[in-house]
Amino acid sequence: MSIERVKKYFSEYGMENKILEFDVSSATVELAAAALNCEPCRIAKTLSFMVDGSPILIVMAGDAKIDNPKYKAQFAAKAKMLTPEEAETLTGHAVGGVCPFGINEGVKVYLDSSLKRFETVFPACGSSNSAIELSIAELEKYSRNTSWVDVCKGWQ
Repeated sequence: MSIERVKKYFSEYGMENKILEFDVSSATVELAAAALNCEPCRIAKTLSFMVDGSPILIVMAGDAKIDNPKYKAQFAAKAKMLTPEEAETLTGHAVGGVCPFGINEGVKVYLDSSLKRFETVFPACGSSNSAIELSIAELEKYSRNTSWVDVCKGWQ
C-alpha cells in the first residue's frame, strides 16, 4: 500500500509519526482542507505529468492551476497529465494520494513558487486519506525536489 511506502520513507528521518490519517477522504483539495480544517490554498497538491518520456511531479498550492504558457516555457513541452493508471504505475502512488515522498526511482519533483507564501503546507502521504504538515524547508528537503519552478496561475 502506498501510505506504507511513505511511512517507511519518513521513518528514515524519524518523521513517520507526523503523518496524519483521516476517517474521511482527503483525495481532493476541498476534502483535504475540510479534513484538516485549513484553507484550501495550504493543501500542497501534487500533479503528475509526462515530459520527454519521463514522469514528473509538480507540487503546488491548492488554489493554483497550471499555466500552459509558463509550463511550456519551463519544460519545452505541452502540459500532458498522466492518466490515473499511468500515475500509479509510473510514480508509485494512486491519484488522490500522489505525493513527492516514497516515489519510484527516476521521477523528478518540482516545487511551484505558489507554495512559498506559506510557513507550512499539507501534502498527501500516498493515500486518499492522509497528509503531513511540513514547513517549506522541510518540503524541499523531504521531496528531494529537482528545482523550484513558476508554472502556475490563479493564486496571486
